[in-house]
Amino acid sequence: MQDWAEWHRDYDDPSSLLSRRLELVQGHLRSELDVLPAGDIRLISLCAGQGRDVIGVLAVHPRGREVSARLIELDARNVAVAKRLAHEAGLDDVEILQADAGITDTCVGAVPAQIVMVCGIFGNISDRQIHGTVTALPSLCAPGALVLWTRHRMPPDLTPKIRSWFSEIGFREEAFDISQDGFMSVGAHRLTGEPAALVPGQRLFTFVSKI
Repeated sequence: MQDWAEWHRDYDDPSSLLSRRLELVQGHLRSELDVLPAGDIRLISLCAGQGRDVIGVLAVHPRGREVSARLIELDARNVAVAKRLAHEAGLDDVEILQADAGITDTCVGAVPAQIVMVCGIFGNISDRQIHGTVTALPSLCAPGALVLWTRHRMPPDLTPKIRSWFSEIGFREEAFDISQDGFMSVGAHRLTGEPAALVPGQRLFTFVSKI
């Protein structure tokens, strides 16, 4: 079984794959905060880990205090770190929920959101569950919401299919970034179709092993 608290240690190495992925994700989050209309902003992050991608941006962005965020993470150690980081940054509107993000019940009260983050998920679930999760994403989105997602590109590279699944369900691709080594990718997709109603009790995914 993967030790998800130990897994985060790679963030401390600037040359690691995780650090490079973090830089790409944070860049898209900052850009979205720059252009969103004035007013409150809702953000939800599934399998948020220690929340470094979100908290690291909200702590310093001029609009960080306008964001009401729910970060959902199952590992108690990661939850404790995320809570500490949010507290130290003075982010009172960042909720850290210890729960299984693979069940839609954990999203109730936090959606529809203008920013939806499903980073670090698609490399740990089956292709079928990736497709099912993408299909369900409009139920987490406000009109025009931005979804950020990540996936490795190990053969057979699934990212072309994932991108097509987003298109089929009513998203427009805003960006698809690949790390310099070609291994890691970060997608940014904008909902141009209609949002959907959240279906409580729906199982979206269950982590298996690294795929």
